[in-house]
Amino acid sequence: MNRREFLGSTLAAVAVARLGAQDRPAALWGGPVLDIHLHLRQNIDSDFDHIEGCGVAKAVLLTNVNAQDRAKAAMAKYSRRFVRFASVDVTQPGAVDLLTAAVKDGALGFGEIKSQVEADGPEMRRLYAAAAELGVPLTIHFQEYAQPNSPGTFNRGLKRFDAMLKAYPKTTFIGHADAFWANVSADYANDTAYPIGRIVPGGVTDKLLTAYPNLYADMSANSCNNFLNRDPEFAATFLLRHQNKLMFGSDCGCLDGRGGTAPGAPASRLAGKCVARETLTVLKKLAPANVFKKITWENGMTLLKIPV
Repeated sequence: MNRREFLGSTLAAVAVARLGAQDRPAALWGGPVLDIHLHLRQNIDSDFDHIEGCGVAKAVLLTNVNAQDRAKAAMAKYSRRFVRFASVDVTQPGAVDLLTAAVKDGALGFGEIKSQVEADGPEMRRLYAAAAELGVPLTIHFQEYAQPNSPGTFNRGLKRFDAMLKAYPKTTFIGHADAFWANVSADYANDTAYPIGRIVPGGVTDKLLTAYPNLYADMSANSCNNFLNRDPEFAATFLLRHQNKLMFGSDCGCLDGRGGTAPGAPASRLAGKCVARETLTVLKKLAPANVFKKITWENGMTLLKIPV
């Protein structure tokens, strides 16, 4: 066999392995895992490599409306492994029309919605109404404190968000990001992205999840991982209390699902690590097996109406 033939056979074997791997159950975590927060990458094989490497059976590709064709290509190539959401900057003209068209073309929800607006402002209110009309959820990035890798603030006003949950009872909201998870503690003052120390009971996020059936939680990124690790005793009770409303997500930028770094790596405490693996590991320690299964598979599959 010459060099060209050898390279050709090697590439073919890799392709076959990737396709064949679609039918293998994710055994690493004792059952299938759904990642509700994986951003679409430039190379669609990279998304597959990530979920395969960290033991995820299926993932929601959060996809800008301009990249829906690439997400559909990933879904076609790796059947049964991906579904998609659609996102847009809500300040651009026609944002609602673009998202509506994406849903009618197969997107299962809006997200991640990350715009520098007020969470109760007119731009977001239009999305809330549209999501209710279409019967799809929307994932919102709540951020009140600027960071080097996420400059600015986004969807400000979580502490007054109960008004939106009341005003749009038919809208399914999925909370995510720094302010959402920092506000589990009652003493959060919008003064840091990743607070440390024991959690003070009675935080806004805890109260909202308790009071409003239309609010769910996206357990992704350094923000949720930080929450789980800063006060494990409190986190364990939180998981039990909200077990039917929590959904695992990664929001991970590593290349291979094992910690291979990529541009835009997360905060230093998770640098060089796979966020998916780190969060699944701590969830497995803190949650009983039946609750872990709900958080990592059942809740998301049910809410997004994904056929098993």
